[in-house]
Amino acid sequence: MRRRTLIVSVACLLVLGMAIPAVAGSVHLKGGPRAEPSFVDGGLTLSASGALSGLGNGDVLISITATADVTSTCTNNGGNAAPGQNPAPITVIGSQAIPQSELKNGTTPFSVVTTAPAAEIPGAPDCPSPQWTESIDELAFTSATITVEQAGTTVLTLTCTIDPPSSDGNIPAGNVSCTSS
Repeated sequence: MRRRTLIVSVACLLVLGMAIPAVAGSVHLKGGPRAEPSFVDGGLTLSASGALSGLGNGDVLISITATADVTSTCTNNGGNAAPGQNPAPITVIGSQAIPQSELKNGTTPFSVVTTAPAAEIPGAPDCPSPQWTESIDELAFTSATITVEQAGTTVLTLTCTIDPPSSDGNIPAGNVSCTSS
């Protein structure tokens, strides 16, 4: 009886093992242990690019969550504009799906971009009156988290700080510090 239970248990484990796609355990950015993604501030978007290595089998999903300081303009009903009053930081997100068929020997390049926020802040909370219109003019990015999932499992998380906050264009590598987990 025990032998039969053991055989059935081993058979079940083998079937489950074949049903789960292989996912690598050492996913990292290509370029060595100090490699970091490249970032570009697009005004209202942040893009991150690089190349991943150590991937296993399965589709890849790369997500980015970025935090930025907001520069805004308040406009009254008469069309007169004034700078916003220190709006709260904003978070923007984006993602990129990479099918397994595009992986080459466990590596793939990536370029993920956040979606721009809505052009106007509802209720104009940073303006003199809620009757005014508050529009977002610029984002200065202060941090970004890049999450890499393969076959539904998180295989890499990069948490990056941008200091000083970004301005339009390429963000110098010396202004970015990332840790991985």
